[in-house]
Amino acid sequence: MTLDVAWAVDWTRRTAEQVAARRVELTELDRQIGDGDHGENLARGFSAVIARLDALEDAPAEVGDVLKLVATTLMSTVGGAAGPLYGTAYLRSAKVTGVDALDSRAVVAMLEAGLEGVVARGKASPGEKTMVDAWTPAVEAAVAAADSGADPAAVLAAAADAAEAGAVATIPLVATKGRASYLGERSAGHADPGATSTALVLRAAADAAGAERAGPEGAGRNRAPSDNARHDGA
Repeated sequence: MTLDVAWAVDWTRRTAEQVAARRVELTELDRQIGDGDHGENLARGFSAVIARLDALEDAPAEVGDVLKLVATTLMSTVGGAAGPLYGTAYLRSAKVTGVDALDSRAVVAMLEAGLEGVVARGKASPGEKTMVDAWTPAVEAAVAAADSGADPAAVLAAAADAAEAGAVATIPLVATKGRASYLGERSAGHADPGATSTALVLRAAADAAGAERAGPEGAGRNRAPSDNARHDGA
């Protein structure tokens, strides 16, 4: 199997839904060790992303077109660190997904590019209690899955599992990067909000891939924006 533009659109919509559903949780996590605006900012950003998707007259031609739209929208609408970090991750990923469908190796390349973008923008390393602590194990798991011959859906499922474990593993860490680092030892005992939202984003990608693998019954959400507009207006 491969993952096409419809998958990328579905991933984006699922991410927006999950960010909105967990907005309060993400905001509370950030309130404990940061500015307290992570959930609100991401929810606002992905709401704007969906508005832009719905306003498109023509469906995106390539996976990278969808990711670039997400990147530019988040950069222009999300404040704090989240906008630049996620925006750069999506933009780097868009540059390596200028195709109409992704195989397992292309999924790995997409995730690797996203991690490179986060590291380049945030200057963080694993163990510093940041979103890198979710991204890094996700990429490592994706590489291992692809090397074992897994299809793209399984690669993303492995990445999502590892990201979730990585987010949980930030709880005992003492932050040494970002605003949370100001708290010193008091930052321990709380999950990093960026790592938590990273796990959410990658789980949405895996869920969308699972739906695509399931075929028409499981992928009924995978509508191009123009189809969605026609359906809503019917």
